[in-house]
Amino acid sequence: MLEVRNINTFYGNIQALHNVSLKVNEGEIVTLIGANGAGKTTTLMSICGVVPPRSGEIIFNSEPIHRLPPHKIVAKGIVQVPEGRMIFPELTVMENLDMGAYLRKDKEGIKKDLEYIFELFPRLAERKNQLGGTLSGGEQQMLAISRALMARPKLLLLDEPSLGLAPLIIKQIFEIIVKINREHKTTILLVEQNAHQALRIADRAYVMESGRITMEDKAENLLNNEKVKKAYLGL
Repeated sequence: MLEVRNINTFYGNIQALHNVSLKVNEGEIVTLIGANGAGKTTTLMSICGVVPPRSGEIIFNSEPIHRLPPHKIVAKGIVQVPEGRMIFPELTVMENLDMGAYLRKDKEGIKKDLEYIFELFPRLAERKNQLGGTLSGGEQQMLAISRALMARPKLLLLDEPSLGLAPLIIKQIFEIIVKINREHKTTILLVEQNAHQALRIADRAYVMESGRITMEDKAENLLNNEKVKKAYLGL
């Protein structure tokens, strides 16, 4: 579904990504793990067109997208849940969800997706008229994921969904990610510092260090890899 081929991405004169290649097959959960500042978020930003690569290619469903502006990439079916949630604090829960569906015209489909989201996150149904900024961190993360789902993504990019959340909420968020993948048939590329949780739910994984992919394997193999255990799992 997605193929990133040897991309090099820069911030001004500073190179953030060095010949990064990865692929995501339809129906998979693929995770990208690595230390803070390794280039994980920049990889997602390159895929989304926010920080386009200077060289290399990004192919989505057999079509090159690395020259497209972000809104056209969203229209193709790639939607990101950014690090730090980035909900609209002055808008209500419902208004945030409406923003997720802004490119859509199918009223019946939007209604159906809203029902699914309120089933997935009953807390949001209870707070649908509440301002986004008054929600707890966990509720804001639920809202950020739901807003992305309202765009009907074929590929959902999740950037540090567990960041700053309590352990109980983290467990719930990861259960929801699996549910979205299995029930909603949404392919997922997950960037996560919580390597243990990410590797437990993923099919395959990539390890990133200093803007380079240094390892790739089935997630269960990396979960048992001594180097990964020592560097990322605290074991």
